[in-house]
Amino acid sequence: MRDMLIARVARWAREIPEAPAYTFVDHLGDGSRRTLTWGGADLRARALAVRLRELAGPGDRVAVLAPQGLDYVVAMLGVMYARLVAVPLFAPGLPGHAERLAGAYADAGPLVVLTTTAALPGVTDFLATAPAPKHVLCVDTVSDLLADEWEGEPAGPGDLAYLQYTSGSTRAPAGVEITHANLTANATQLWEVFRARPRTSVAALWLPLFHDMGLVATVAMPMMGGNQAAFMDPVAFVMRPVRWLRLLSEFGDVFTGGPNFAYEYTAARVSPQEKEGLDLSGVRVMLNGAEPVRPGAIEAFDAAFAGCGLRPEAHTPAYGLAEATVFVTATGRDERPVVTAFDRDALRDGRAVPSSGPGPRSTLVSCGRPHGQLVRVVGPDGRARPDGEVGEVWVQGPNVARAYWRDPGRSAEAFGAVLEGADGTWLRTGDLGVLHDGRLYVTGRIKDLVIVDGRNHYPQDIEVTVQEAHPAVRRDRVAAFAVPGEPPGEPPGEPRVASAGERLVVVAERSRLGLDADAGEVGRAVRAAVWKYHELSVHDFVLTGAGAVPRTSSGKIARRACLRAYLEGALV
Repeated sequence: MRDMLIARVARWAREIPEAPAYTFVDHLGDGSRRTLTWGGADLRARALAVRLRELAGPGDRVAVLAPQGLDYVVAMLGVMYARLVAVPLFAPGLPGHAERLAGAYADAGPLVVLTTTAALPGVTDFLATAPAPKHVLCVDTVSDLLADEWEGEPAGPGDLAYLQYTSGSTRAPAGVEITHANLTANATQLWEVFRARPRTSVAALWLPLFHDMGLVATVAMPMMGGNQAAFMDPVAFVMRPVRWLRLLSEFGDVFTGGPNFAYEYTAARVSPQEKEGLDLSGVRVMLNGAEPVRPGAIEAFDAAFAGCGLRPEAHTPAYGLAEATVFVTATGRDERPVVTAFDRDALRDGRAVPSSGPGPRSTLVSCGRPHGQLVRVVGPDGRARPDGEVGEVWVQGPNVARAYWRDPGRSAEAFGAVLEGADGTWLRTGDLGVLHDGRLYVTGRIKDLVIVDGRNHYPQDIEVTVQEAHPAVRRDRVAAFAVPGEPPGEPPGEPRVASAGERLVVVAERSRLGLDADAGEVGRAVRAAVWKYHELSVHDFVLTGAGAVPRTSSGKIARRACLRAYLEGALV
């Protein structure tokens, strides 16, 4: 049996014990840097595993309610050493995520909670209103001396490594069962796509460790080749995005990643003075995933930092989801992003036809090709569609998870799909996409489609139009969705006996420039633009304050949550 990924920590501890493994840059604290060597990571993981096995047995869940930092990394390694099931969450108090934390924690039903001494008061308050675990343990209080008592117990491929809770853009978060084999396979796939060099390439990131991309890229990837990961708190990035670029500038062979909004945000917020001294020539891969990749974001970022040595080939659009551990497809290393303009009307009808005239178009960024797994675009009849036809994206490979935690019905629907003429089961992603010239283009979520008068409209197209219609609309803070229409002749509010189709609703946050803008004027500009470019009437336009449009932990617009808030009258 091939060793699982977690076994490599002990290997590097033997072979390169003094080499740096994980470095945390504490911008929100004293500004210091703390590093775990591979020997230190193995020592602390063994010590924690000994303590955990005194409290729990194989299969028991261990929730990580800790802040970003080295203790979080040790918590994940220690749980996997002990062959328990990690539940990577976060310390209570993360703005806008209290409901998600409570739901995921209750669903997982952990026997043990891991935290830190500093975070313990907040965790104690949270647990006062949640199902109490049997044990609460502060990772930073576990004595390294316990490591001598550890007796190695290799993880098997079918053992659960952790439950990755989805970000919940269309429904309540669910725990994806990631096995040690899944994690090993996906880390290998990413490693090969990145063409990383053992003991040389460095990961420099700010992504939250409880998120699938942050966890795999920061904690798992370095295990592949005894590499180093240097990381910071996401809040530190948001406060000063130049911190991310300065970290990247320290290394001659570095890979990183983030959602689309991070690239737009960084390009807009880093000043000319801050660019001085930046050297991004060593950036080999800048993964752009977790949300739709916009051509404008790539162009803006490349233009902003070309003078800092950034190569256009470094930008790497990708596609993935928690149900596939994280990675599914990516543009090849040293390959420039591929951007294609498709005829918008044809795309709405399910055909990807490159635009060659002056008509309306949808410009999409390719998410590249799969590596080590299979991807098919499938129609409602369960048959694979040829290149150029839109359908649901299905995935098959060793990185695909086996189920959702304690949800057999939903698991069968998502993980048990059968493709005509193919062996085995497939993962139904719920995403719409198309293969064009062998590359995957993701066009949207099935559940997010706006269907008016029998015509399909992709909400992200409408949202881009809205944010460009008036400077008072905040970029990337727009949600477009449909609400049921009232049947003709029935008084509003009466029970509906037949559908009259759907109506378009748009919710947008005010930008800083638009704090004093007249809402009526903004609404008129939005309605005119949506009609001009989409031939759609906006049934209702809501201009809200900052923070009103819900987003997932990965930065995606949570349109279902926004719809619920709209129907409940909770948007202000």
